[in-house]
Amino acid sequence: MSEIRVADTGENVFEVVVEAASRTVHQVRVDPAYAARIAPDVEPSELVRRSFEFLLEREPNTSILRSFELPVIARYFPEYESVIGE
Repeated sequence: MSEIRVADTGENVFEVVVEAASRTVHQVRVDPAYAARIAPDVEPSELVRRSFEFLLEREPNTSILRSFELPVIARYFPEYESVIGE
């Protein structure tokens, strides 16, 4: 099981460290309007954590982009927005 640590670095950017077989570090930008639309009752840092759980169910941490904006996930996984806010 992977360990996910999320840190708010300011200006809607989060640093995510995933400890798995290999340790990876990611920078994720979260547009507040986008976050409010897909998960209105979820804090941005929690949304990022849930998003990484979603990704790690589908691919290894070494395959996750090192820097991206949250909507990019839906380009690769169309079901992302419909399941992430649940």
